[in-house]
Amino acid sequence: MRILLCNDDGIHAPGIAALYDAVRDMAEVHIVAPEAERSAVGHAITIYNPLKSKKIYKDGAFYGYAVDGTPADCVKLAVSALLPGPPDFIISGVNLGPNAGISVIYSGTVSAATEGIILGIPSMAVSMNTFKDPIWDTAKKVTREMLKRLTEDGLPQDTLLNVNVPNIPFEDLKGTRVTRMGKSRYIETFERRTDPRGNAYYWMDGELALLEDPADTDLKALEDGYVSLSPLGFDLTRHTALPHFEKWRDAVVGEPSQ
Repeated sequence: MRILLCNDDGIHAPGIAALYDAVRDMAEVHIVAPEAERSAVGHAITIYNPLKSKKIYKDGAFYGYAVDGTPADCVKLAVSALLPGPPDFIISGVNLGPNAGISVIYSGTVSAATEGIILGIPSMAVSMNTFKDPIWDTAKKVTREMLKRLTEDGLPQDTLLNVNVPNIPFEDLKGTRVTRMGKSRYIETFERRTDPRGNAYYWMDGELALLEDPADTDLKALEDGYVSLSPLGFDLTRHTALPHFEKWRDAVVGEPSQ
């Protein structure tokens, strides 16, 4: 089995090193990741500039390719040009910080996995529910278990598995929950500052606000100490809203209004 590892925290991030350590004895493993942090870039791709890649070595051994693009760029380039053949599986992470609720929309980590399923490759995103003092060992053990299950059971077509891991010792995990993406939004604040030339600039901050009872969501599972497993896809159609627009059929066809 050939596995591609990617992330949005950059190729030098400890999270992708933890991911590599978790699966390197399970497959032929390749790393292609952004040369620097590309968090919250969503599914952006580079089309107006060439992509540059360079080999990264650690302790004298080849480690992977650093790409001056987005996570989605990295997956595209890896599959089309850098790897010796198409990967059987793509894992993105381990992200420092959860990708649950509305964060899924902004996440470069999830977008790398989304690019994988667009290309027809089974993919998984893994994130830790913390921004400091991560217990990488927990994420490593969860990733290994999920990879074993996925190689046995597979994934539905056009579906990635978004895994969020509580930042607690592995033996303290309560188990896993299959969850949906929680409804939430960020309440942003912008601190206005002035540079030495008198120009205004703004520094964004904010807090996550829940928009519903989170009973069966990824956010609630993490809060309760469970690993959250959310099946995600790239079809953004609001299928439940289609009947509402049926009456609009042919609305722009016919005689122009006077």
